[in-house]
Amino acid sequence: MMFTVIARRVPLTRLVLSRGYTSSVREGSVAQSKGFSKKEKAHEDEYARRHEAELLRKLKTEIEAKKEELARLQEKHDEVNSKQ
Repeated sequence: MMFTVIARRVPLTRLVLSRGYTSSVREGSVAQSKGFSKKEKAHEDEYARRHEAELLRKLKTEIEAKKEELARLQEKHDEVNSKQ
């Protein structure tokens, strides 16, 4: 059993005419001015810096907790070794 595929060509004039109805501004887009984009980028950069600073604070507290745990374990190790 064989199927035959028939392709239909769309006239070029239809494509050109349909393009004339689109606007240069996309729906849902925001202001296109340079000042707005700079301000928006500045806000995004500020958010990223604050987020990274918060992550660094969390990591530093985790490191301090691990250092304290390591010190306690080292003391226990030294006690066990000194008793032997």
